[in-house]
Amino acid sequence: MEEVLDYLVVGAGPAGVQLGQHLGHAGHRYLVLEAGSAPGQFFETFPRHRTLISINKKHTGYTDPELRMRMDWNSILTAGGEDQPLFTDYSEKLFPDAPDLLRYLADYAAKHDVQVRYDTRVTRIRRDPESALFILTAGDEEFQAHRLVMATGVTKPYLPQFPGVELIDQYVDVDVDPKSFTDQRVLVLGKGNSAFETADNLIETAAVVHVGGPRPVKLAWRTHFVGHLRAYNAGILDMYQLKLQHAILDGDVREVRKDADGYHVKFAFARADEVIKEIRYDRVIGCTGFRFDASLFDEDCRPQLTINDRFPAQTPDWESVNVPGLYFAGTITQVRDFKKATSAFIHGFRYGVRALTKVLNERHHDTPWPSTELPAKPDALTDAVITRINRTSALYQQFGFLGDALVVDGDTARYLEEVPVDRVLQDPPDEVYVVTLDYGPDHDKIDPFDFVARAAQDQANDTGEGHYLHPIVRHYRRGELVATHHVTENLENEWDKEVHVEPLTAFFAREL
Repeated sequence: MEEVLDYLVVGAGPAGVQLGQHLGHAGHRYLVLEAGSAPGQFFETFPRHRTLISINKKHTGYTDPELRMRMDWNSILTAGGEDQPLFTDYSEKLFPDAPDLLRYLADYAAKHDVQVRYDTRVTRIRRDPESALFILTAGDEEFQAHRLVMATGVTKPYLPQFPGVELIDQYVDVDVDPKSFTDQRVLVLGKGNSAFETADNLIETAAVVHVGGPRPVKLAWRTHFVGHLRAYNAGILDMYQLKLQHAILDGDVREVRKDADGYHVKFAFARADEVIKEIRYDRVIGCTGFRFDASLFDEDCRPQLTINDRFPAQTPDWESVNVPGLYFAGTITQVRDFKKATSAFIHGFRYGVRALTKVLNERHHDTPWPSTELPAKPDALTDAVITRINRTSALYQQFGFLGDALVVDGDTARYLEEVPVDRVLQDPPDEVYVVTLDYGPDHDKIDPFDFVARAAQDQANDTGEGHYLHPIVRHYRRGELVATHHVTENLENEWDKEVHVEPLTAFFAREL
């Protein structure tokens, strides 16, 4: 058994590699354990059709690297910001190829000498009852640490329960050659991007493609949640609406049988008073998502699961709700902003990893959350907020989830950047202003292509009617929300005009 470390990190994907760099920069003793032979093993297989839907917008017109990160969805961060390799140097494509991300992660890990043990598959996680150390078994080796961070992602297929589910193909290993489906009738189960990615791959060769699931299709361009259906994968919607045989089915599979004639699927239609119809297909493919694998843990340190047992339940510090010292990083942190913000994706959880490092430093190494002190005066607070909201990529990407906190104490204020909003409100200071970028209420109910009246951008509007992304400042006194100020939305996301500055100054003057 090796030395006792401060941290063990399981998984050398984007989150695990970035966290390793941050922990090393802070001077902590850590080790990342990775089952594969290189970083980012997940992306060696997924997405199956090898095109990422994470945006790689290299040409932005900005020279400020912080603003450029708003359009770069694949780069991960470095502590201190120095020597940060950028994914935009690895691909010119707006929707890049998965192998480019593998090259980028390998170069990042090498450049920053991230301490990773490759080809080390963890098979058991237990906790010593006397020392409370986490002890991880990998092959014939054991590793131990005071704290454990799981950055494994979601690795176990999430399967719906119906008779015959074991008969169908699964996204993880189905043939991806569209010629294998020529003139066939195919049912794709699921309504996320993996399902539509699979369906779009077949619409040129298959005779009929049906995409089915119990919930209506949600479109990312309407909800602003990038995990909902992206336009890149929406080709089958076009063909469905134009009556070209392919279709979207709303409802549940009740049973699948297979015989010499193919698959016979009993489908209960949600929009037709639960009419159940048996439909024949040549192939059925399950694309119903993934879940966290908790089977590695001994019973006495197994994390509690939530959301249909798909994710580990977590506190606002990304710590297990029932296992102290067990933390999470990467896409499994999406449980904190499930289908709302961006913690499921690199351009979201990279900021979560940076914030997690600050949490760990504060809780376990007596290092306070970094802050800047300024006078508690309206002009000073306004200047600080306006400066931040016009540059920050973290609040831009993690809208409504991460916020800046202005803690007022007498004549001074401390400005803390990129704190999980739930963490601020869990044990709030007596006087705090929380600054977020966020969308307006019911923004996902507005069709962006309808001629819907929008808030005027050249006049102050503090009613909260703006549906597009805009800054919101909330004032909490002893944990109670006492006032909210909306900064008028702006097409270019530039909030530095008189219409933005003067009303915010007046808000602070009133509240102070």
